[in-house]
Amino acid sequence: MSAYQSTQYAAVDDYNNNYSHNLASQRKAGNRRSKMIIIGSVVVLAVLIAIGVGVGVSVSKNHKASSKSAISSSSSSSSASTSNSSGVVQQTDPNDPSTFIKNSALKQAFYGLAYTPYGSQLPTCNNTLAEVITDIQLLSQLTKRIRLYGADCNQSALVLEAIKQTKVDMKVYLGNYPIPTDGGAAYVRQRDLIKDALTTYGADHVAGVTVGNEYILDYLTANGGATLDPNGPVGNAGAALLLPNITDTITMLSGMGMSSIPVGNADAGSYFNTQVLQAVNYGMANVHPWFANEAIEDAAGWTAEFFATTNVAAAAALSNKPTMYIAETGWPTKSSSAADASDGPSTASVANLQIFIDTFVCQANQNQTGYFFFEYFDEGWKDVQFGGVEGWWGLFNADRTLKNVTIPDCASP
Repeated sequence: MSAYQSTQYAAVDDYNNNYSHNLASQRKAGNRRSKMIIIGSVVVLAVLIAIGVGVGVSVSKNHKASSKSAISSSSSSSSASTSNSSGVVQQTDPNDPSTFIKNSALKQAFYGLAYTPYGSQLPTCNNTLAEVITDIQLLSQLTKRIRLYGADCNQSALVLEAIKQTKVDMKVYLGNYPIPTDGGAAYVRQRDLIKDALTTYGADHVAGVTVGNEYILDYLTANGGATLDPNGPVGNAGAALLLPNITDTITMLSGMGMSSIPVGNADAGSYFNTQVLQAVNYGMANVHPWFANEAIEDAAGWTAEFFATTNVAAAAALSNKPTMYIAETGWPTKSSSAADASDGPSTASVANLQIFIDTFVCQANQNQTGYFFFEYFDEGWKDVQFGGVEGWWGLFNADRTLKNVTIPDCASP
């Protein structure tokens, strides 16, 4: 057992066994949730088209010039749309997204929220600037921070353009979702999109660039099983593939005069590789009490203890002392199958989401814990592809209407 693993308390074994079992079962059915954002493990495309209604952003090998001009030229026309099809956001000036009318039910109680713009999946890329503007209008009423998972379909530029048009106080952690088996193609493709977005919009609203999401967990699962030591030979082999991407991102930002932007990595809470953590400014840990079979009454306390013991303590022992965040935590509100409707002691329900919100959010804020609540809204395509609870983690329904929950009135750090 490695020094890193020895820091884990007894509950980690149950978490790992259950999490690994879930991941193995999902892989057999082709429904691995951590592949949501890499979006279906799509074979690398020679030409990628990001079709946005009113956006017209072209993504291809020579996208550098076209993406900038498309976002710029579409700004005035797309901003005239006051909301998405559900019509949940109104503006006093239909041509100015910054004049949106705030919803009294929404409060900036969350440190951060996990977000993927609708339609940011290869190969279709049917995300739109108008919908991202609506999302930012809503998200900005809940938090000052969001995290993205990847950069495909030009989502980095769309989010930064939406922040610009809405004029909200918002920082975004951009994401690059590399694949271990494609020779670096996904990484390079997304790196160039991130570079274009930073060139166009600057770093004022960028809190960091996260390279890799559950990369080591995925590599272990594909090469012997998720019960393997993330710091063992297989885990270190995965790290050897990921580290050049991290170094390249740092070099890119330095060459752009943006070396102040932190570079980080995200993984499942028990699967950080020490070599990877030693190379980054921050780590983001996915910590899910649902997948650890925790009762809803214990979920918030378990999340805080797991994170502090397994992630914060391990990072503090490293020479570079990377800042640690909870990348994902939350509670599902529904299951598409009866078999997956319970984690054992508790069920997927809106009532239990409310309990988790009530017991986790304000306490985490008080403790100065950096976390990204999972997630902004339900995504129907996840339910179609993955089933079970996978499509039902949102604070909002898919139509961007708030679920029957009360947002606490406690300010986030």
